[in-house]
Amino acid sequence: MIELFRSPSYNFIGKRRWAYLLSAVLLVIGLGTLTVRGLRYDIDFTGGTLVQVRFEQPPSVAAIRAGLARIQLGESIIQEFGDAREYIIRLPLTTTSPEELTKRVTGALAQEASLGTFEIRRIEFVGPQVGRDLQLQAVYAVLFGMVGILIYIAWAFKSLKGGVAAVGAVIHDVVICLGALSLTGREFSLPVLAALLTIIGYSVNDTIVAYDRLRENRGKYSQRGKSFAEQLNDAINQTLSRTVLTALTTFLSATILLWFGGKVLEDFAFVLVIGVITGTYSTIYIAGAIIVDWTQSVESRVARRKKAMAKA
Repeated sequence: MIELFRSPSYNFIGKRRWAYLLSAVLLVIGLGTLTVRGLRYDIDFTGGTLVQVRFEQPPSVAAIRAGLARIQLGESIIQEFGDAREYIIRLPLTTTSPEELTKRVTGALAQEASLGTFEIRRIEFVGPQVGRDLQLQAVYAVLFGMVGILIYIAWAFKSLKGGVAAVGAVIHDVVICLGALSLTGREFSLPVLAALLTIIGYSVNDTIVAYDRLRENRGKYSQRGKSFAEQLNDAINQTLSRTVLTALTTFLSATILLWFGGKVLEDFAFVLVIGVITGTYSTIYIAGAIIVDWTQSVESRVARRKKAMAKA
């Protein structure tokens, strides 16, 4: 295995109080943004009709809106898609069939002379029930993933604390990613949901590697006499090269997708970029810090109880 660090001995766990402060700030910003602005859901989750149009010459949004006003389908959302000549038009739910809607949109835009020649590249229709079902399924997917993580870690490492700490790290990552989506006005779509589930697995994988090294180390003579915090800090340092290499390669791949993958993959790649950073950070400073403080709290209570019994 490639070793980026030669016998690292960084005091990660010792700096966890500062990490708590940073995480608290990020979570407040993320939750505040989600509360005030909310998420902008893709048509897959809200229902409605999506029309992708490519114009011969770059049009103005006002001209597109003026053309659509002729068919009176309600307030539409018009967004540039990839370049200045291609646009996505999102129309509210309607009882009109997709074929009829295509004809009406084409006719309305054709009447606006300033738009020039254009081509309808695709049209998608999602009913209201499908949109609601997908929202529920998205929530279930994330919740079931977290429950599975909790059960697996509690069973594999015989540590409920470790499972809860890992889930806490996952929640931390998901909230920050969703807050970043809301803050930047990006859409929550099915590819974004896939990216979130990927980040959940990525974050937990790093945590499991650190936990596994901790379990191996605790049976070694060199770890005797060390506190739990020191043992976990050693485990994190020993797996640091692997963590950084994994994070770096994933980050570079996601960044390339973000810049060169096109509009369709942009939001997916954006969540991956944010998630890789928070996932690596949370393995050390959320999952690791929580289990250390929890263990120290339990040990402190046990020590006080023994001391009280000895006095009695």
